[in-house]
Amino acid sequence: MPGRGPLRTFLTELLIPYEQDEISRLIVDTHDQAAFAPISHLCVGDFRDWLLSDQATTDRLARLAPGLTPEMVAAVSKLMRNQDLIKVAGKVRVTTGFRNTIGESGTLATRLQPNHPTDDPRGILASTLEGLTYGCGDAVIGINPASDSPAAVADIIRLLDELISRFEIPTQSCVLTHATTSITLIENNVPVDLVFQSVAGTQVANAAFGISLSTLREAHDAGQSMGRGTVGRNVMYFETGQGSCLSANAHHGVDQQTCEARAYAACRPFAPLLVNTVVGFIGPEYLYDGKQIIRAGLEDHFCGKLMGLPMGCDICYTNHAEADQDDMDVLLTLLATAGINFIIAVPGADDIMLNYQSTSFHDQLYVRDLLKVKRAPEFAKWLEDMEIADHDGSLRPLRSDHPLKYGLPRLTA
Repeated sequence: MPGRGPLRTFLTELLIPYEQDEISRLIVDTHDQAAFAPISHLCVGDFRDWLLSDQATTDRLARLAPGLTPEMVAAVSKLMRNQDLIKVAGKVRVTTGFRNTIGESGTLATRLQPNHPTDDPRGILASTLEGLTYGCGDAVIGINPASDSPAAVADIIRLLDELISRFEIPTQSCVLTHATTSITLIENNVPVDLVFQSVAGTQVANAAFGISLSTLREAHDAGQSMGRGTVGRNVMYFETGQGSCLSANAHHGVDQQTCEARAYAACRPFAPLLVNTVVGFIGPEYLYDGKQIIRAGLEDHFCGKLMGLPMGCDICYTNHAEADQDDMDVLLTLLATAGINFIIAVPGADDIMLNYQSTSFHDQLYVRDLLKVKRAPEFAKWLEDMEIADHDGSLRPLRSDHPLKYGLPRLTA
């Protein structure tokens, strides 16, 4: 009968053998038995009922997180309707900090994503400055570089560092290069804020990404050594996505949603500032249409939050998927209602470098107006001080001599 399996079975009957997979070893070796004890007698179905009850308070869910394994949260998510996933995730708050505070109740942050197909600094800065005028960028100003050259990545990092320093913006930058590249750049005193890495839920899949848990530990230590945070020391940024293990033939026969939850186990030891599922990016081979993308986005947010991670989502689809912007509007509204930490903000919702569709600068304004969610507090104050937004967060018309209007020529001179 569905849902009658005891939760404790997941601790003794591993889906991927302990001896074969370092993620399995991490899950077992770091499991907090004391945190798990209050629900250890429950089966999966009873766990669902408990999560939906008034007993599952925000404080209790926070204490429970170290006792939950990815297999447990993936299993219970399969018994839940969409409204259940939204309700439970909405109870969980995970707060992190670097130069601002992300994840507080009643807030929604955005990653400003000013990608450019040739990494042209003027193009990057034009999109960045426009995004700032829409109040975007409190989660991170994060760029996917067109080139993986360390020199090219370093140039973008220095460009963003100068922008943030010149305007004293309480946010952080990240160029989404391989973690080993970031380690090398840090060794050469490049001003790296956040260290990025894509992660998956099995050792073999992560090997396809060119990483292991030891790589992530080295990257985390390197990021910490920079000491660039002002309000916190969360220095890692991870991206995940259902289908990564399947596409690498590294799933061990485990379904893609459980593999995705196992990726969150790989993130958890490193206390990341940001984690987001790139939910529709891998394509219709794994999530066929808008309905599947919506469901996966809610599952990922629910599972990540239950495991204590600061979950965001790139609400997105590829152009050959059976999905459109109406589907993204639905998922955006549902995730914002569920208390997601951050979303992505792309000029026009169309990423001209990665060639996929996401959410736009305007989309986050819709959610703020509808649900009255605010930006990270330090960033909101900066917007007010810069006369970009009022105290209530609504945007102001920029005066003709506003500093941001003249930032581009000065920074690229």
